[in-house]
Amino acid sequence: MDVTHNNCLIASIIKLMTASTQIEISTMGFLMSKSMDENMKKQQEFMLHNSRLQLERQIIMQNQMRERQMAMQIAWSREFLKYYGAFFSLATLGLTVGAIKRQKPGLFVPVVPLSFIMAYQMDMAYGTLVSRMKGEAENIMVGESERLDLPHGTPTFESIENVRRAKSPLSSILK
Repeated sequence: MDVTHNNCLIASIIKLMTASTQIEISTMGFLMSKSMDENMKKQQEFMLHNSRLQLERQIIMQNQMRERQMAMQIAWSREFLKYYGAFFSLATLGLTVGAIKRQKPGLFVPVVPLSFIMAYQMDMAYGTLVSRMKGEAENIMVGESERLDLPHGTPTFESIENVRRAKSPLSSILK
């Protein structure tokens, strides 16, 4: 009876130890799960922050590219103005001299359209044409935005993927 009583006592102790171990394991699992959830949340916040930074960088890069293109366009206009200015001066001088010597005022007529082109180029290169165009563009964007809509609307990921799949020779395999 002593041995049976000892065996029952040992069995009860083992059951208690197993139950407390299971409680500790489940508590550890809960703590690990909670910790993993916190880490996942931090990871998602980090990814969101990185995607915002990436978007800001893309916007800044696109703006810098636009500014460089505008600077190149203005520089081109100034360079063109130099050559056109020389041509305009020589043509005006020659036509004026020819009109006076031959006493034919009709020779002076080409100077009129050439002067309009000269005025436009000067306005583009050194004047306020670009700022006036910017103002007009802003007016169009505010008051006539429907004129800016693309045919078939703005491209979406799905529309781009459909075109890519249609053109891909592997499209039948990858579907």
